[in-house]
Amino acid sequence: MKQTYIVDGVRTPIGKFKGTLAAVRTDDLAAMTIAKLMEKNPDVDPSAIDDVILGCANQAGEDNRNVARMAALLAGLPWSVPGETVNRLCASGMSAAIHAHRAIMAGDGDLFIAGGVENMSRGPYVMSKPQTAYGTDSKMYDSSFGWRFVNPKMKELYGTHAMGETAENLVEQFGISREDQDAFALWSQQKAARAQERGRFDLEKFAVEIPQRKKDPIVFVEDEFMKPNTTLEALGGLRAAFKKDGSVTAGNSSGLNDGAVALLMASGEAVEQHGLKPLARVVSSAVAGVEPRIMGIGPVEASKKALAKAGLTLDDMDIIELNEAFAAQVLACTRELGLADNDERINPNGGAIALGHPLGVTGGRILHSAALELQETGKKYALVSMCIGVGQGYATILERA
Repeated sequence: MKQTYIVDGVRTPIGKFKGTLAAVRTDDLAAMTIAKLMEKNPDVDPSAIDDVILGCANQAGEDNRNVARMAALLAGLPWSVPGETVNRLCASGMSAAIHAHRAIMAGDGDLFIAGGVENMSRGPYVMSKPQTAYGTDSKMYDSSFGWRFVNPKMKELYGTHAMGETAENLVEQFGISREDQDAFALWSQQKAARAQERGRFDLEKFAVEIPQRKKDPIVFVEDEFMKPNTTLEALGGLRAAFKKDGSVTAGNSSGLNDGAVALLMASGEAVEQHGLKPLARVVSSAVAGVEPRIMGIGPVEASKKALAKAGLTLDDMDIIELNEAFAAQVLACTRELGLADNDERINPNGGAIALGHPLGVTGGRILHSAALELQETGKKYALVSMCIGVGQGYATILERA
């Protein structure tokens, strides 16, 4: 069976909601990221790409009708290169990468672009059609985030908890204090600030030029969601966002964000043929379902499954990238896995609480970040995992190449 390698990757700086990237169409955001990846790898013939697979959670606006194919064409790839868009909500980017991995293992291709895109700022309002002529039963939703057009049976069976409410459910079930959540959030901000200061994120991102009508282009360079100067006192002063007398706040949660990521993934044969230098090998992956009302616990079961497939344990992991949808969610997972809250292996360069969480992007971002971290530190294994809305978890294990 063929082996899969993450060879390279690139992402945009992450934009805050209604921030700098709000001016950029979603398909253009993906296209410029694909184009930059190819620019970084001039020895790879674009026509040799077997498929472009992108994750995207919205797909209601400019990301509609298979944004991966649209972006590939807009990026200048030959029309002979196909494209597929994947939607597994928060893990769409990771799913895209694993789709490429499976295709390589099955012998369906050797060279893939995988990643994701999300411009949550540009999520459109969506409205249903009335069931009858001149009917008044149309419904309208803001598609940027959350449930829309929910099946009544789903609500009866499992409820339709908002993501923040699922985090509060974990707080209640696992007895997680506000103080511990805020401490973890501060830790994420501090690690991300240190990574930014030493230029670590420069290995991941590229400058995005945004044309202006009568001015020079805006050159967007730095992740703009970060709050490096935050303090425990500031975090402690924030109100609960999702539940009266709750403890999940805007400060100990990730945000609504914009961005794109693209990874170059290759078989061992393609690595040799094109003279590539891979970062990491995909060892195993697993997806798991959990109760929707506590969706944030999903990484626990997914991680256990991925570790079992690889014949490894948590003790073997040198780096643990666990997406920070909410501090409460991460702490519930780490405690269930038997990890200390401040285990130094966890998110060494900060996570989504600091950087942001563009839904279709994060899975690809943390895979690339973990692969880079393995190379930088010379360590061997990384566990990369994330929770998924409506009750799932995804995990992937990487080995330094």
